[in-house]
Amino acid sequence: MRWTDDRGGNVDDRRGSGGGSGGMIVGGGLGTLIIAAIVFFLGGDPSGILNSGSIQPSENTGERRELTTQEKKIGEMVDMMSGWNTQTWSQIFKENGMNFTEPRIVLFENTTSSGCGTAQSSMGPFYCPADQKIYMDMEFFGELQQRFGAKVTEFTVAYVLAHEMGHHVQTLLGTTRKVDALRRSGRYSEAEMNRVSVATELQADFYAGVWAKRTDETKKILEPGDIQSAIDAAEAVGDDNIQRRGQGYVNQESFTHGSSAQRKEWFMKGYNTGDIRQGDTFNQLLK
Repeated sequence: MRWTDDRGGNVDDRRGSGGGSGGMIVGGGLGTLIIAAIVFFLGGDPSGILNSGSIQPSENTGERRELTTQEKKIGEMVDMMSGWNTQTWSQIFKENGMNFTEPRIVLFENTTSSGCGTAQSSMGPFYCPADQKIYMDMEFFGELQQRFGAKVTEFTVAYVLAHEMGHHVQTLLGTTRKVDALRRSGRYSEAEMNRVSVATELQADFYAGVWAKRTDETKKILEPGDIQSAIDAAEAVGDDNIQRRGQGYVNQESFTHGSSAQRKEWFMKGYNTGDIRQGDTFNQLLK
């Protein structure tokens, strides 16, 4: 991935602040593997998981530490990626007669507060509609490589951020509100809402593909292997791959994010078309 001089200036870097604790969420009935599987790309409002149990914090000394050179470089990279996202999505929204409002990106370690509850490292990157912020603990990418077999590159990080930005786009377009209304209505079974969740997540993958296409057209950021690294990450966290690794079998009715093949398909559809209007996953998947 080729770096540019673009910077977003909307990154809230809380790493090294001494504000996190080593606490963990308990009482939610979710094992560590399942948590890592489903919250990698949380769709909509993650508060159901964030607030599903009580917090048992360990001692917090509140000590600050200096970020390492590598950590500072990572922060600079995310700031650059946020700039790319803001510029690309602002242009796409303008083309469609709308205004884009950028989210803030929060980098943290261990735990931090969010508008959706306490964010923790084990929960992976997520978007919180309540405060319109994206939360990322960069240690997650080590887990992605070690546990799920995805080769992590700089563009893997770009893809993950673009996916979460896709959820922000859904919030701005009203999609998140509509999905939440369906969930809260109580009129739909768990299996039906799982299908809605899959459509939501695959649309975020589609938006990530659109972003990659449009950003490369203007910034020329892509290098050989970058798109494949995004596909590898998408496939690694497909529901079928997660279930096969975690429980030894696949239950399609319990899918919440889409299969590996679906995630690749919709990311590539976004990348190949570069057209936000081609991403109606709901009409395609909920017939």
